[in-house]
Amino acid sequence: MASIVLKRTQQKVTKSKCADTVYNAIKAGYRLLDGAGDYGNEKEAGEGVRRAIADGLVQREDLFITSKARNILTHLWNTFHAHDHVKQITKMQLDLWGIDYFDLFLVHFPIALKYVDPSHRYPPEWFGDDGKVYTQNTPMHETWGAMEELVDEKLTKNIGLSNCQGSLILDVLRYAKYEPQVLQVELHPYLTQEALVKLCKTFSIAVTAYSSFGPQSYVELGIDKGAPSLLKHNVTSAAAKTHEKTEAQVLLRWATQRGIAVIPKSNDLGRLSANLDCNSFDLSESELAGLSALNINLRLNDPADIDGRLAIFA
Repeated sequence: MASIVLKRTQQKVTKSKCADTVYNAIKAGYRLLDGAGDYGNEKEAGEGVRRAIADGLVQREDLFITSKARNILTHLWNTFHAHDHVKQITKMQLDLWGIDYFDLFLVHFPIALKYVDPSHRYPPEWFGDDGKVYTQNTPMHETWGAMEELVDEKLTKNIGLSNCQGSLILDVLRYAKYEPQVLQVELHPYLTQEALVKLCKTFSIAVTAYSSFGPQSYVELGIDKGAPSLLKHNVTSAAAKTHEKTEAQVLLRWATQRGIAVIPKSNDLGRLSANLDCNSFDLSESELAGLSALNINLRLNDPADIDGRLAIFA
């Protein structure tokens, strides 16, 4: 899997710009695209992919596309954890993308919510029609078994987890026919998760970091929790000045230099190209340590902030 990935969230990559953003990212050199049904822009992302293929920029085999059940990567959303719903939504997401298979399919959160029929509302988001959260008693064992069937039926080549802690990873490993290939988690200098990264390396599970810029990704949502910007922190700025790079490139390199893939998101072609160039230099050991020392265990994407029953990181 590539170390630099284009992430397509509704937060940053809007529907109106998504197709062009995906096309331009592929043109700039991106080959791994991360998405999820909850982002609500799969159809538009697929349009960008099809245009790039039609224009001869790439072939389908050149891309790694991931979805979350985010080469093409996507994610399984929380309302589709029941066995039969996993395959149902996977086929729907493939149709939206206009492709035959995903390269990687991730369980977005280890949270099962009440099923919402896509014909009623898609993406389903966190809440019922009345604005309340409704959980569902679907165990991870059932969800993971359904994910494995996707591999057998060639609907995805690989499967993995997202937003999971060590205890749940170990649980899945006990019964998995196909072990998780990837763990995608929030990871930045304010939340280094070193023990979790070490556990994944022990079991040869690749780690992908989202929210590499820390609070910056959450400012426009109003949930940055008042944390100082990592892009303006003196430790980041000093390293950027030393290497004549941007602060964003420094934060991305802090991860990739340690074998962690990153999934920055942007609509700006210049920043897309700059982010892709983050592996063109190496930080010193002291610079890496200095950035890691900023850790304050600040978690910005926590479902417990939505509903106390969803405190998966407790």
